[in-house]
Amino acid sequence: MTDVVVPEKSQKPNKLVMAISFLLALPLAAVLLIHPALILDANGEYSHRVMMLIMIGISGGFVYGVGFIPKFWLWKWMFSPFLSWPLMLWGYYTWFVI
Repeated sequence: MTDVVVPEKSQKPNKLVMAISFLLALPLAAVLLIHPALILDANGEYSHRVMMLIMIGISGGFVYGVGFIPKFWLWKWMFSPFLSWPLMLWGYYTWFVI
């Protein structure tokens, strides 16, 4: 007769992983906003494809870092640390090594 609605069990992200994601994204975002010339290569150019992937990584770092968990599987995968951390590390490689 009476249907009880049980809320879906939400999975809480790990606080340490959230902090690492946020702290990895913060310096890259600051460099891109304040002084983007630091990311240029030796020729004074940068690849738009690489920068797009790095910015997706930064977005994922911020999204996961603040604790937001998307419901749609594609966004959940795209903004997870499994994808965003390697992309942000690629950004740090571009910033410091190249």
